[in-house]
Amino acid sequence: MDPIEVLIADDHPMFREGVRSMLRRETGIRLVGEAKTGSEAIGLTRELQPDVILMDLHMPDVNGIEATRRILQEHPHIRVLVLTMFEDDDSVFAALRAGARGYLLKGADKAEIVRAICGVANGDAIFGPAIAQRLIAFFAAPQMPVVPPVLPELTDREREILVLITHGLSNQAIADRLVVSLKTVRNHVSNIFS
Repeated sequence: MDPIEVLIADDHPMFREGVRSMLRRETGIRLVGEAKTGSEAIGLTRELQPDVILMDLHMPDVNGIEATRRILQEHPHIRVLVLTMFEDDDSVFAALRAGARGYLLKGADKAEIVRAICGVANGDAIFGPAIAQRLIAFFAAPQMPVVPPVLPELTDREREILVLITHGLSNQAIADRLVVSLKTVRNHVSNIFS
């Protein structure tokens, strides 16, 4: 069986070095590339066609959420496993909406990371224990009744941004909360008010 080809996308050199060292000893996994920005991850994905991408969320240039979205639009067969230190609901759900197949925290041990890479490569959805608990808590909580969308001409994201604007958040605060670029928020705001 061919080894699982992995691309790391993380802006921290020491973290990439640690993952590189860890994966080097795994016979069923081969590291094929490293990206330090979201744009670089998108380009290397086109070039290398990895099976799995280990994606951090906060990177310069294009963040991990947007990079995941763009990569999966072009290459839906590639699996993205988020490996980050952010465990807030906004980050988790933004990653899942973008198409990530798994979500681990950077505190995960070697065995957990290797198991997650293999699982995601085989089509499983993999979540670290802390993330699984957050998902369970979210879905176990009483849900608000579904209301038909106000302003149906707006996308879900544009409605989400409009709500945040009404709560007084700045464009930068909205970008930080939704883990998207400031330019993306400005584009959505322009669409909302056009």
